[in-house]
Amino acid sequence: MDDLDDMDHRIVTVLSACGTDPRVAGAARALSWAGEHGALWLAAGLAGAAVDRGRRGAWLRGTALTAGAHLVSMAVKRVVRRPRPAHVVPLVRTAGRHSFPSSHATSAAAAAVAFGALGVPAVRPLAAAVCASRLVAGVHYPSDVAAGAALGALTARLGAGWMRGGTRD
Repeated sequence: MDDLDDMDHRIVTVLSACGTDPRVAGAARALSWAGEHGALWLAAGLAGAAVDRGRRGAWLRGTALTAGAHLVSMAVKRVVRRPRPAHVVPLVRTAGRHSFPSSHATSAAAAAVAFGALGVPAVRPLAAAVCASRLVAGVHYPSDVAAGAALGALTARLGAGWMRGGTRD
């Protein structure tokens, strides 16, 4: 095991131990469930489009960027095929067996960048909580979450011009 793997194992061991507190476990489960397949972020984007009619197009494009980032992360998982942590007991069931990158982190970071650009500051701390929940739930290594967050943020940043291009429609 190399140093990064060793650090990944140690960190997920420590953070998953936080899940022994029923309140922490409940929050981790709720955040994991809400973030499944980017559902929380897609719902937020569609709600934003419904409420903020003046920027409906930007909200929909931000939602599309978030969904696109999630799809890219799923494709990367199929290529990398890193197994999930096996040395801790997970708090949640997962949709798949592969860990890298965290699709929850990818869609959360994409939403934080895209919806944050629309002036929704609450998205960033909620996205960070979703990312942390994957470690507490014991279903990802920190490097999975970091890579997913970087992928999501990069995807949203690359699409920022497209998203802003129609903020008045």
